[in-house]
Amino acid sequence: MTTPFQPVTSHRSTLPAIALADLASELDSGLSSRIEPAGSETVPVTGMTVDSREVVPGNLFVCKGAGFKPAFLSSAAAGGAAAYLCEDDPELAAELECAAPDLPRLVASDVRAAMAQAAPIIYGHPERDLDIVGITGTKGKSTAAYMLKSILSAAGDEPSIMGSIDTDDGVERFESHNTTPEAPELWRHLHNTVQAGRRHMVMEVSSQGLKYDRMLGVPLRIGAFLNIGRDHISGVEHPTFEDYLESKLKIFAQSDIALVNLATDHLDEVLAAAQASRALVTFSPEPDERVCFQADHVISTGVGLEFDLLERIDLAEIDAQGSFGNSPSRKGEPVAEHIALGIPGLFNVENALAAIACARLLGVSYDAIKHGLAHLRVPGRMEVVATPDRRIIALIDYAHNELSYQALFSSVEQEYPGRRIIAVFGAPGGKAQERREALPRVAGAYADLIIYTEEDPAHERVEDICDELAAHTPAGVAYRIICDREQAVAAAFEDARAHDGESVVLLLAKGDETRQHRGDEYPEVKSDLALAREILAS
Repeated sequence: MTTPFQPVTSHRSTLPAIALADLASELDSGLSSRIEPAGSETVPVTGMTVDSREVVPGNLFVCKGAGFKPAFLSSAAAGGAAAYLCEDDPELAAELECAAPDLPRLVASDVRAAMAQAAPIIYGHPERDLDIVGITGTKGKSTAAYMLKSILSAAGDEPSIMGSIDTDDGVERFESHNTTPEAPELWRHLHNTVQAGRRHMVMEVSSQGLKYDRMLGVPLRIGAFLNIGRDHISGVEHPTFEDYLESKLKIFAQSDIALVNLATDHLDEVLAAAQASRALVTFSPEPDERVCFQADHVISTGVGLEFDLLERIDLAEIDAQGSFGNSPSRKGEPVAEHIALGIPGLFNVENALAAIACARLLGVSYDAIKHGLAHLRVPGRMEVVATPDRRIIALIDYAHNELSYQALFSSVEQEYPGRRIIAVFGAPGGKAQERREALPRVAGAYADLIIYTEEDPAHERVEDICDELAAHTPAGVAYRIICDREQAVAAAFEDARAHDGESVVLLLAKGDETRQHRGDEYPEVKSDLALAREILAS
């Protein structure tokens, strides 16, 4: 899921300037930072960025990344950058000095770590005035984050949000281009949140964000671990599953409270890593003697879910004691509440439990929790569009990896029994190669027809990606290749209308996104949600 760069408005006026020397003095001594040339120590900087297109006068520009070119520094200097941060590399330094001969520089042995340490200093340590909730997992991050956002909004405490769908910090709002942005952008959004008078930031935390220090130094009031499955295994992401899991588990080292789904795979490893947090709180859709928040009597209504919530924890003890490890105190009798969830998908019970647990740990009442979940909309997540007679139901969802497919398809089979299942999806170019085998295999176990189509092909040919998906389709499963996504969606509904019985059409991975990543461009397209509404209304 990708979106293009979108320019942002400068908020320099709300930030005090800091001299290069003062900034360098606060960096870890192990970074061996120094300022060049001599005499530029007093140069003031205000704000920072890694993108030359975002530079405004006074910024510290960061020279980093495999795709970095000295021309980017030239552009940053032309935009008014006051100084730049770079790696301690003599060859690179010579190129950068040619690109911007009059610009001071802060040199460090590890530019990523220096960037992550500099950002909170430059942005005035906004974390000191915020409760930050970080949510990680192979699937469900966005849904759980939006559930918590809806709950906090219902409580009258509008939060900021950062994730794979939208970024909204109270000052800026735009369609996200990274689940977890680079440190300068991340800390700018935390700063904006404080400036907007908000008290909470709800953020999705990606494995890449943890592995590459984008999250370095971000203190999480709650670090929620939803689940783990194989994904993002490739030469440009994680070389092995072990590396992927290890990256995810880093969230606990910077979390005050670890929130863990007891239904996750690799639970022993997750619980061991959670010991790095001060306290552990658990949730599960199944009974477990260790569970603090449990769902019971789950019922699907076709357009949503209902379940009984059991809370078995003394929340006051979390703040009263320094730690309670893996054995949180229980009340004599569990608190029981009936919850109505405004979106379908049996797997969303786990996401709701995570959001409820976070809300309770933040002091939110069940009245606000119930209102927030009953009136929930998560953009592009389990959105339902149907014909008036409900003979054809379309489900639009961002599901895009093996774990989310397993949860989605098994849930559809249970919630919409006897219907013909038609699935429309593709695979992204240049990453997550394992999906091209896994997604057809999982979908083929449930779908009556699969239509392979475009999904952010980047620098690969859509035809080649679809051919690879088709080659892994289980024997006997009907499939078509229609590279134009709009035509593929139309064909799926044509098939549903031609079918004598009831059908479910699954439009997967793109949700309500309005762009496709083709080469280096991001042309606008009709979203899956818009197409479903348009076609079923005709």
